[in-house]
Amino acid sequence: METTLDVSLMHLTDEQFYQLCQANRDLRLELSATGELSIMPPTGWGSGKRNFDLIVQLGIWTRQNQLGTAFDSSTGFKLPNGANRSPDAAWVENSRIEALKPDPDKFLPLAPDFLIELRSSTDNLATLQKKMQEYQDNGVKLGWLINPRDRQVEIHRLDRVVEVLQSPTTLSGENILPGFVLDLTTIW
Repeated sequence: METTLDVSLMHLTDEQFYQLCQANRDLRLELSATGELSIMPPTGWGSGKRNFDLIVQLGIWTRQNQLGTAFDSSTGFKLPNGANRSPDAAWVENSRIEALKPDPDKFLPLAPDFLIELRSSTDNLATLQKKMQEYQDNGVKLGWLINPRDRQVEIHRLDRVVEVLQSPTTLSGENILPGFVLDLTTIW
């Protein structure tokens, strides 16, 4: 279960939030654009296995095509709206990173091109859906909210209505991740 604290009165700077994360490396922290600090506990082994399966598939595809860089859930992204988020898996096209020349020890100051949020048994679906909308509002081109409990996937595309699929066996990376097909049989 995710815990949120409203720290908006403290107005954490980017550096202060980064230092808070460094001082609490055992915690997965996110900061909303309005100053709500989310503390996400470790997941159960079932969610951990599912997330690993997602990362492996995305990682293999990324290594094969060299079009971008894949990231795991420990990576922080500073979104254009000021929020600091860490999706379960993410991917960014190489030229976007190269253009920024960001410090690799800091959070990446952009919204990913693609991301995955995997609902664990303790995640609130409405909270995840709100986060997916925030990603879309900040320029994420393609996002998948995978809900193993209901065997459902929400596909979030930039400037389009959310598409909901029931029990799909695969998902296509479309033109964002050309040729990438996620096998969901290990997730269900």
